[in-house]
Amino acid sequence: MSQTAFSTLKLHPDLLHNLTSLDYRLMTPIQAESLPHILAGKDVIAQGKTGSGKTAAFGLGLLNKLDVQALEVQSLVLCPTRELADQVTREIRRLARTIPNIKILTLCGGVSIRPQKDSLRYGAHIIVGTPGRIEDHLNRETLSLDRVNTVVLDEADRMLDMGFKDAINAIVDQTPRKRQTLLLSATFPDQIKSISKRIMNNPVMVQVESTHDSDSIEQHFYKVDSLEQRMSAVRLLLQQHRPESTVIFCNTKIETTDLAEDLVNHGFSALALNGDLEQRDRDQTLVRFANKSTSILVATDVAARGLDIDSLDAVINYHIAHDPEIHVHRIGRTGRAGSKGIACSLFSDKEELKMTMLGDYLEQKIEGEPLPPQSVLEAPAIKPKMATLQIGGGKKQKVRPGDILGALTGENGIAGKQVGKIHIFDNWAYVAVSRDVVKVALKKLTDGKLKGRTFRVRMMWDWPT
Repeated sequence: MSQTAFSTLKLHPDLLHNLTSLDYRLMTPIQAESLPHILAGKDVIAQGKTGSGKTAAFGLGLLNKLDVQALEVQSLVLCPTRELADQVTREIRRLARTIPNIKILTLCGGVSIRPQKDSLRYGAHIIVGTPGRIEDHLNRETLSLDRVNTVVLDEADRMLDMGFKDAINAIVDQTPRKRQTLLLSATFPDQIKSISKRIMNNPVMVQVESTHDSDSIEQHFYKVDSLEQRMSAVRLLLQQHRPESTVIFCNTKIETTDLAEDLVNHGFSALALNGDLEQRDRDQTLVRFANKSTSILVATDVAARGLDIDSLDAVINYHIAHDPEIHVHRIGRTGRAGSKGIACSLFSDKEELKMTMLGDYLEQKIEGEPLPPQSVLEAPAIKPKMATLQIGGGKKQKVRPGDILGALTGENGIAGKQVGKIHIFDNWAYVAVSRDVVKVALKKLTDGKLKGRTFRVRMMWDWPT
């Protein structure tokens, strides 16, 4: 046990104290193998699946050598998507809670560049962003990387798949040659080998196959004969297992909307996530799932990439994935960090070939099980414990999480433990509150003031009231 404890590392005492308060005591395999090299200043290539603990590994490394007194960009983290960049920023902030006056900026596309330029004028210690927007700032000379001592490429394989190779090279070329470079990837294709040779110095290779074992994910397969039975099967499985958080994977966009609508009509809390959503609707959907005010996300594989999904209780495959690797990646989102996960997959006679391929890939004989009895539908559908309030003010109005928390928990307000996740965008903010105090919370924010101003506040529901 002591060999895998964070306390065995040469970490700053403040970081170790914070890890204990977060209940991070034992390292995951990828952390145990990579952190000693990262803390020693070596270049590292870490290969591991989603949920393996890579973010904490490089986050602790860059925080451990950060000089807070020098307000200059010392670390740069490149991510393929805005969602992942936001996720990484949140995790680094959690790890840095005991470091005062640390400034972390997220620079991603899809939003106005002007507020980012304004923020950069005041300086930052750590920049997390997407290659396109980072390159844009460099070209405009609104960002300098002259003092960077650590460059991190997170989900490097996906950045290369998305065509960011030239941008990555151009960005890294503007950092000092004497730096530490950390490359994290789920796979290790030839493109990764090529770019690592160009930008890294004698990197240490760390490979962890998976953080899952046969005991962490409970797999079930069910044969269905018709569309109606497929939809009914989803409801039966949700009622049988009653997970607090579920992602249902569909192969098409129309299936996501049809299934989500069917679930809502039957009293479930569900939202669809697909490529047709506008950015604001996508943000709202992801916020409500992340803050536990929606319990079911019905998504396509493409839309679900890079999502911030912690402690997912269940995955349901509405159809068998086209590729066995995709199936494994889907179900790998549950059963993390030692918790038990459930993966249920529906299939029909038409999917026999895919089932054969999957069985060969998993090296097991797959047999269908009987669906749960209809009697499980007699119980009311599980409801989320949280509800989301949307506030008509955000970063541009200088609204901060502390302002929202203070407004909610002030005189005659609600308890701090009844406030969930707070997400702040440019012109909007979202706060999760316990459903049993949602009316009190709504009144506090509607009648009270944030930054000396009154903002419009509304409740967000996704099921019939």
